[in-house]
Amino acid sequence: MSLAHELSELAVECLHVEVDTYPKPGLVSHVDNGAHRDMDASLLHRSAEGLAPYFVQLALAGARNAEMEQLRQIGIAAEAHMLGITQGVNTHRGAIFGLGMLVAAAGLRSALPTKAPLGRIVAERWGPSILNGPAPGHSHGALVTRRYAVGGAREEAARGFPAAYGTGLVALRAGRQLARGDEQAARVQACFALVAVLDDTNLLYRAGRGGLHFAQAEAAGFLCGGGVAMATWREQACEIHRRFVARNLSPGGAADLLGITLFIDAEERRFAAPPKNLTGRRQVGEPC
Repeated sequence: MSLAHELSELAVECLHVEVDTYPKPGLVSHVDNGAHRDMDASLLHRSAEGLAPYFVQLALAGARNAEMEQLRQIGIAAEAHMLGITQGVNTHRGAIFGLGMLVAAAGLRSALPTKAPLGRIVAERWGPSILNGPAPGHSHGALVTRRYAVGGAREEAARGFPAAYGTGLVALRAGRQLARGDEQAARVQACFALVAVLDDTNLLYRAGRGGLHFAQAEAAGFLCGGGVAMATWREQACEIHRRFVARNLSPGGAADLLGITLFIDAEERRFAAPPKNLTGRRQVGEPC
């Protein structure tokens, strides 16, 4: 298996693992549909599988040091394929963009003598083009970023994914310590940490600033109480999840960043192994 296919496999696996993480406040999981009526875990898994060929293309394009417009065209094709699978439901638009940029960065890193973090590669190679390129004028995220003057997914990527590195990754690794290696608990810790700090455009679209502030306060309260170090963490997280569902709140931006965080964590650990080029093999551990 080439590195491009391994990167694609890892990206898809991280999307699967994000879905199977529970409890995540208001979000779809293998247990329930959260605050969503138009999607379930099965649909998300099918959507993730359908993105695999496009992640391969993005890794190969990254290795060729492709311009942002080339990456954008692959992303547009991936989104069209996703919408065909889901009959028009937006399951992974944010993940296509965010994970896609990181997969391209991993491809580029394999072709260069650099050990720079993937986020830094994205920011330095494509950041200005991300910010200056065409924005989807009618997407929920684009409408919210204009209405509430928040950065959204484009700014997060252009800046090198500071929320994923500075919040998600830190919380994921701390969660492993707090929960003594329980990966499910560590992912829940990371998800709550992201909800607590992110100006989530999905929350803003659904419920405005009031809904966003409620969600952030609930997540912060869980973390301040001890997070997954609490003996009753699962029960408390489930109760918060139910409150999100009752208010129709779904922090989809945090879900995207959880998948991105898992990819960064896994790929940076894999990258510490002896390097291979894009057509070579690398030892595959447990990706997420």
